[in-house]
Amino acid sequence: MKALCWHGKEDVRMETVPDPTLLDPRDAIVKVTATAICGSDLHLYDGYMPTMESGDILGHEFMGEIVEVGSGNSRLKRGDRVVVPFTMACGSCFFCQKELFSLCDTSNPNADIARKAMGHSPAGLFGYSHMLGGFSGGQAEYVRVPFSDVGPLKIQSGLADEQVLFLSDIFPTGYMAAENCQMEPGDTIAIWGCGPVGQFAIQSAWLLGAGRVIAIDTVPERLDMAELYGKAETINFEQDDVYDRLMEMTNGRGPDRCIDAVGAEAHAGGSVDAILDQAKAALYLGTDRPHVLREAIMCCRKGGTISIPGVYIGFLDKIPFGAAMNKGLTFKMGQTHMHRYMRPLLERIEKGDIDPSRIITHRLKLSDGPDAYKTFRDKKDGCIKVVMKP
Repeated sequence: MKALCWHGKEDVRMETVPDPTLLDPRDAIVKVTATAICGSDLHLYDGYMPTMESGDILGHEFMGEIVEVGSGNSRLKRGDRVVVPFTMACGSCFFCQKELFSLCDTSNPNADIARKAMGHSPAGLFGYSHMLGGFSGGQAEYVRVPFSDVGPLKIQSGLADEQVLFLSDIFPTGYMAAENCQMEPGDTIAIWGCGPVGQFAIQSAWLLGAGRVIAIDTVPERLDMAELYGKAETINFEQDDVYDRLMEMTNGRGPDRCIDAVGAEAHAGGSVDAILDQAKAALYLGTDRPHVLREAIMCCRKGGTISIPGVYIGFLDKIPFGAAMNKGLTFKMGQTHMHRYMRPLLERIEKGDIDPSRIITHRLKLSDGPDAYKTFRDKKDGCIKVVMKP
């Protein structure tokens, strides 16, 4: 089969690789009908994620048709149309029973590697390093799906792939980010980053009762989408000082809740801290560039909440933790507990509350993937979201 494979920093290749096979009775094989490049994939493309190996198959946003099912799986059958969550969950461990599915104790076979880096291991992830399982990803013609008796969501309506594909990650991720804000009706929500997750966080904030949504970015196409589809007020951080503008917009109080939908590779114009972060990254003295997190801490109102769906990788420098403590801020973060959200959000799509396909800007073939990674990373050609078909 054909697949997009990682071979190092900025080196993604379309290659012929062996077809996947069933390795466990709970497995299924999915023929991919649609897959996407996620902002988190760019951390791999840019070489920031450790324990990647040459030839690893990328991708964790995908859906398709079941073509083979293991003997221990009576939930799925050949021909079923499914969306596959990017996090894997066994469904029965301590954390799965608490619906903390992205913290599954069972699904990462390389848990010892993760424990050394994090203290404990989160769930296994598709196509996202050997520390998180070494599983082949979904930017391919076929994928082996472990724990398929628990994870995949069957699509039984006539909705197009593009309308449901993002249930695999970014729609639930944006929704959980808004839910983690613990907002009260009428709250003002500030969202850093108007990429795909940020766009879904904006729309989810409205669904959960926000009174006002302010979106922060510098890419014109993203800001335009936030205004047009997200009905958000916007701040261009290259034109305005974000702190000053937010204080002006909130009468000096600050936003009630802040969402960092950027994560490890924040850009911040000419700010001193961002320049230092970039220099450290260039010299391999650091990985993460947490400018947005620093700014959110300083901007959030006292007693507010900071929600972090943006992916961080390692150790962060110069975080104003004294400000966070003295302001009484609450932090909520983590990989998405996908299995908790997929079906309720599918019902939102079926009812017409939201059309996820509106964020797609580029529809390509899988063979276009290597160039698409660069276009997406560099924010060229108005690229906000890439969907590929094998």
